[in-house]
Amino acid sequence: MKCRRCKVPAEVALPSHNTAFCRDCFLVYFSRQVENAVRRHAMFTRKDRVLVALSGGKDSLSLMLQLSDLGFDVTGLHVDLGIPKSSESARAKVEGFCADRGLKLQVKELAAEGLAIPLVKAAVHRPVCSICGKIKRHFFNKVALEGGFTALATGHNLDDEVARLFANTLRWDQGYLGDQGPCLPDESGFARKVKPLYRLSEFETAAFAFLRGIEHHKDACPYSPGASFTGHKRLWNDLEWKSPGSKVSFYEGFLERGRPAFAAQERESGFTLTPCAKCGSPTSQELCGVCRVRLAVEAFGKG
Repeated sequence: MKCRRCKVPAEVALPSHNTAFCRDCFLVYFSRQVENAVRRHAMFTRKDRVLVALSGGKDSLSLMLQLSDLGFDVTGLHVDLGIPKSSESARAKVEGFCADRGLKLQVKELAAEGLAIPLVKAAVHRPVCSICGKIKRHFFNKVALEGGFTALATGHNLDDEVARLFANTLRWDQGYLGDQGPCLPDESGFARKVKPLYRLSEFETAAFAFLRGIEHHKDACPYSPGASFTGHKRLWNDLEWKSPGSKVSFYEGFLERGRPAFAAQERESGFTLTPCAKCGSPTSQELCGVCRVRLAVEAFGKG
């Protein structure tokens, strides 16, 4: 198979696009996918300051590097979850990545906030993955707003977005279906959230990380086995293997026809958010979810 652009032997095959690229042309393709996503959804400009959430995985580090290469003003934010060994490894990868490339980085330690994930897991009798995600999003938003950043960028790729959309569709969760997309505006106490990798698959971000020599955290979270999100990804990978292009078709179809309908229903519902009585974050209750978790952790410590 030959490269679509320059006709030399290809190194990266992309069945979903019915094409293949050599190393250099694939990197051009990847860069254009990111730049087009940013421009198409007016995510930010080169005059803006962008906070990039860095987990230590291939997706977030690839996003940080590509945005920097494109000339955007980026600062990384790593939330140290306080999970023994796993968090230490992830943080080391992030710090090494940013130091080697001269990229700006901030670190938020959940242990210093009294919310280390092992402690949360012991104190709150609910699936820890959803709680962990809630806590991370809380601090992403807090740091973005307090730091005056224009946008908060995450490394969610096409596989992530399709798995989430699939899960929300299985539940017909109108609220989540109404606000899922590659760009969410800054409103009601939330920073603008953007996902510049939304059209790139997990395979493509892995290829980019490999070709650019990005050392990333590869081990799965020790608390993640059994998560439904992983199972949904496997189902879609099987479908994509049998019918290349299914993922992007499903997601783009939703953005064009599904999301506007659910968003309109959500606006008509009259749902409003108010500041949390304790921390000021937007919430539909007196206390936000993170403050309720904090109270549960404090009670656990006393008991």
